[in-house]
Amino acid sequence: MTGRLGEVREGGVTQRAERTREDILEVATAEFAANGYAGARVDEIAARTRTTKRMIYYYFGSKEGLYLTVLERVYAQIRQVERGVEIDELSPDEALRRLAEATYEHHTTHEAFIQLVSIENIHRAEHLRQSETILRENIAVITLLQQVIERGVREGIFRDDVDALDVHMMISAYACFHVANRHTFAAIFDRDMLAPALQESHRRLIGDMVVATMTDPRAVPHG
Repeated sequence: MTGRLGEVREGGVTQRAERTREDILEVATAEFAANGYAGARVDEIAARTRTTKRMIYYYFGSKEGLYLTVLERVYAQIRQVERGVEIDELSPDEALRRLAEATYEHHTTHEAFIQLVSIENIHRAEHLRQSETILRENIAVITLLQQVIERGVREGIFRDDVDALDVHMMISAYACFHVANRHTFAAIFDRDMLAPALQESHRRLIGDMVVATMTDPRAVPHG
């Protein structure tokens, strides 16, 4: 009985520790996204999670360790979204469209991700380069796109002179622009790119653009 109670107690401690860790990462994501690496304060993260600076360092080692874990977490989330697209069950053009639309939906609903990517670019990817996890995970999306493109080429649907990295760049550029340039675009053109009424057409547009770019002109019927 004592053993069982010990197991329950141990499991409870583990669950609480995991919840605390996730709470810290959630708050830290918002703090780093809002204030950058230099401007973010571990004391503020501790206060908002009702924990201590010492406890945060226990879990993550340092401020840099916390920031790096935040980066790994947000990159893992978009990679998970991409893996969720059942590409093998779709035609190559539909698979490519779904991947583009899924990326758009993720980026435009996860503003913190775009902010963190922008921050890392300011720091010349200084921290991101330290993460083998991020570098390894990001290869997965290129592999995924390559599989779709190669299948489309074999079936005579796609052109064969554009690689997966270029396609990934196109999708990311369109999706990121809506968040990264939202406020300046609105100030200049009086259009909020994230307005709910625009999302369906913008999501469809990225799919149309990528599929149209990759479609082999010789595969398009004329007449």
